[in-house]
Amino acid sequence: MSELSALHQELVDTVPAGAGARIETTTIAYGHDGQPLEGYAAHDTAITERKPAVIVVHDWSGLREYPKARAQMLARLGYYAFAADIYGTGRRFETEQDCETEARKYYGNLPLLRARVQAAYDLVAKDPAVDPERIAVIGYCFGGSAALEFARDGAALRGTVSFHGRLIVHEPAEVAAITGSVLVLTGGADPVVPDSAIAAFQDELRGREDLDWQVNVYSGAPHAYSLPGTPFHHPVADKRSWRDLVAFLEEVFA
Repeated sequence: MSELSALHQELVDTVPAGAGARIETTTIAYGHDGQPLEGYAAHDTAITERKPAVIVVHDWSGLREYPKARAQMLARLGYYAFAADIYGTGRRFETEQDCETEARKYYGNLPLLRARVQAAYDLVAKDPAVDPERIAVIGYCFGGSAALEFARDGAALRGTVSFHGRLIVHEPAEVAAITGSVLVLTGGADPVVPDSAIAAFQDELRGREDLDWQVNVYSGAPHAYSLPGTPFHHPVADKRSWRDLVAFLEEVFA
């Protein structure tokens, strides 16, 4: 029996598992500054060599099923995927008000947000199944913002990807330490990330002539366009953004 709901198992099954694949999933306890955290790892144990790793950061509701489904999809592609826990063990939220209240704690304390992603990165980098020279960070909504913020700290990353994440501009610009490539996948009808926010973020990225970055805007896609089973789901943008992620990872891990 699947550990995921039918909705999310259907999402996972859009990525076929390879012949002979043995996808193993594990809940992993770790921590940061006294806060217990509980992440979720998925990888194909039939692949014995060290794998490129993708850290997946959850949306503002916490580490629920959705990022775990995405981790399983990445594992089927041959990656070691780790769904990070930013909020803490058991801290998962249902209502919009509770989600917003929790997320604001981190938007208001960006060093803490970055440090929580760093805790996941440190755990993943030392896993014997992982090639520590090939790590990327991706995130959804709140997690997309977290991934982009973490990249600013200069961790050794091959790539950073934001799915419909809020684009936080820093003044003065803070892009000097970013390593690897940056991919922003955003909706063309996202009130949280209007055209003005995209333009301002791109202007900041342009401050580094050698920085490799790309922003893809999907027409008609609202905020949270990739979340199935929600009023925001935009199937075309969801499929296109996943294909764009897959191509990006193939390129940066090559």
